Parts: sequence; C-alpha cells; structure tokens
Amino acid sequence: MVQSFTLIDAASLGDLKVYLGRAARVEPGSARLLGSLGVLAVYTPTLTPKGLLDRAPTVLGLRTFALNSPEPFDTVVPIRSLLDRLAQLSVMSNAAEGPLEVPLPPGEQGVAWAGISPPRGGWEAAGAVEGAVLDEATRAGVAEVAAAVPDNTGEQLVHKVRSEVWGRDLDVLPELEPRIPAGAAFSAVSLGFVRPDDAVSVYRSGSWLRLTTRRGHVLVRR
Repeated sequence: MVQSFTLIDAASLGDLKVYLGRAARVEPGSARLLGSLGVLAVYTPTLTPKGLLDRAPTVLGLRTFALNSPEPFDTVVPIRSLLDRLAQLSVMSNAAEGPLEVPLPPGEQGVAWAGISPPRGGWEAAGAVEGAVLDEATRAGVAEVAAAVPDNTGEQLVHKVRSEVWGRDLDVLPELEPRIPAGAAFSAVSLGFVRPDDAVSVYRSGSWLRLTTRRGHVLVRR
C-alpha cells in the first residue's frame, strides 16, 4: 500500500495547498487522490447527494499535478489531515529544490461520492460559457443561500437550501443535455478555476459534464 507520493517541486506543493485550502472552505470533508502514469488527480466535492432520495447533482472539482513517483494509488483522505502534512512539509522545504515526498494521512472508507468515478475519456466538445456568467451566477447563489439560511441552522436544512439553489439549471447552452447546474459555476469560482474574463470550455461524456479552464476542471453528474 502506497504511504506517500512525490511531487516534482515546491511550486506544485504550493499549488496543491492552495487548491485544498479552497476546497476545505467549500466542503470540509475528504479528497480523492488518484496517482497514475506520472499524474496526480485530486478530486474534491462541492455538492453531493445525501442519500438515495436526494436529487442534488454531484459536483466535483479536479486539479492535476505532475508526480515523480511511479507507483499507482487510489485513496480517499481527510482534506484537513492532508493540509496539515503539506503545511509541515512547506516549512521544511522552503529552500529545497527538486522533488518533494508527501506522506499520506490514513485513508477513509465508505465515502459515497468517491465511489462515483467520472469518465477518464470519451469527452466531446459541447460549447463554451463566459467566465463572467459563472461569476454572476455564483454571486447570486451565495447571496440567496445566505439570506435563506439563518444562524445556527441544522446541517440538513443547510444542505436542502444549497441543493435547491445550486441544483438549478444555468441559463446557458439551452440545447445541452444534461443541463449545467448553478453548482458548477459555484465550484469553478470558489476553487479559483475561473475568472470573469475567461472562456470556459464545456465537454460531455454520457451523463457527465466537464467545465474546463487552464486552472482546473469541474465535473458534474445530474
């Protein structure tokens, strides 16, 4: 069983810290790490269904990083625990050059969303969306959630409100099926993948959609 992975340099370590820090603010839970063929794919949840009757879409963030370790692995770990290890490593590697070995925290079992694997291939171009549209949808949704959720609200009600707001279709690419939910915009903006002046490419593979910029990807299954 793989106990660590090796990033190619300190810049990659910093990028991973920033990404996971943003992901933890959106949904403090777990990350799925998949290492293969010199690439680390890091999936983080933005919105996922809670139970079989929940109609919320699955919305995941994805960033990839170059690896210097060849052994493949696939594990789910707590984001906060991995961030703690990255922080410790950053202190020790300020003056370091070259590859950096990152110890993995203990894995988690039974994380439902991590058992849903997005396609690795078969993606077809389906159009493009302006970053400004995603930014505006995110601002409107955040304001609506904040107004609808009072302080000290239970987790179940918070999830219900978030699911309703972020599960709505965006008014873009009306011919596209499945439609892009507002949660995809929220994920792209909150994870730092998109800026208002960006053009965001949209791809489709079966029941999945992918929004892609040069900074990262958002994967959606309705």
